[in-house]
Amino acid sequence: MKITEIHIYSHDLPVKDGPYRMAMTEVWTLPTTLVKLVSDTGHVGWGETCPVGSTYAEMHVGGAQAALRAMGQGLIGCEVAPIPLHQRMEALLNGHNYAKAAIDIAAHDLLGRALGVSVATLLGGALTDRVPSYYSTIVGDPDETARIAADKAAEGYPRLQIKVGGRPVEIDIATVRKVWERLRGTGTRLAVDGNRSLTTRDALTLSRECPDIPFVLEQPCNTVEDLQKIRPQIRHGLYMDENSTSLNTVVSAVGTGLVDGFGMKVTRIGGLQPMRVFRDLCAVRNLPHTCDDSWGGDIIAAACAHIGATVAPRLMEGAWLAQPYIDGHYDSRNGVRIEGGHIALPQGPGLGVVPDDGLFGAPIASFA
Repeated sequence: MKITEIHIYSHDLPVKDGPYRMAMTEVWTLPTTLVKLVSDTGHVGWGETCPVGSTYAEMHVGGAQAALRAMGQGLIGCEVAPIPLHQRMEALLNGHNYAKAAIDIAAHDLLGRALGVSVATLLGGALTDRVPSYYSTIVGDPDETARIAADKAAEGYPRLQIKVGGRPVEIDIATVRKVWERLRGTGTRLAVDGNRSLTTRDALTLSRECPDIPFVLEQPCNTVEDLQKIRPQIRHGLYMDENSTSLNTVVSAVGTGLVDGFGMKVTRIGGLQPMRVFRDLCAVRNLPHTCDDSWGGDIIAAACAHIGATVAPRLMEGAWLAQPYIDGHYDSRNGVRIEGGHIALPQGPGLGVVPDDGLFGAPIASFA
């Protein structure tokens, strides 16, 4: 099968009860970018990419749309299969994995629909039909954060991520301690996420002041060099998130023993094909990781659920979705939802989600 049409759409996703606040940014609404592929067999597939503003990571919506426009015409006539498709994208544009991910996800959706199988099957086969999720708090008041954490644990989330940073480290320490007071004995796993905002000094202080609390410290500092500096001194497991921008970086981090796991985003690494390679690398080295994304609607949510379902359960840290912060779905019948802290694997061929493209208006660019 070959690609005969590409349509690019832009769609706003307002943040319900916003803003969503992290250490280095807060957002009230986010424009997501959707891609519709059509093959010479008449099959259709959908992809999506949705950066969280322009400071969370090295990506932004303008860059995604410019990159997709730059590649668009050159992808017409390309095989839909992921390996030749990625080779063509690499030949057309260096970098911009987050834009290429939208094409990759759409290709997997299209292939699944054409073959009558799920994306999880294309990725090797689902090990569960109920994918664990995790809830991420915003950077907030210690008592309020602890209350929310307790509520979400009671809902059934097996893991909680506590956002810290952008304020005195003493407040972050108080927040972690308040949360632990409410969650001790529940079995809920904890991650403390600095979103690369902490100095090495504050990351060390946070770990040293909470030696009795079992959490993993996720991307506390800005650079790989910062992580290398604190690694021998912290008292907690260390996860890499924002720095894991490519498979090359992942291989280096795994090979040197820099980290104990990853918070991985499907669009950051370039889509489901490289995510499959990442999953298998982590399996070989026994490293837990998430299968999620920074933001987005039903298409990204379905992609995260499908790859997450193929991960060995003992290594699966959860799939974070923006769904609790978004009103409505692209597919009113099959929209992806979190219930009881878990995600039911979408059914049907491809991603299992069929968007109502009337929601998105006219394409902002088309290629044929």
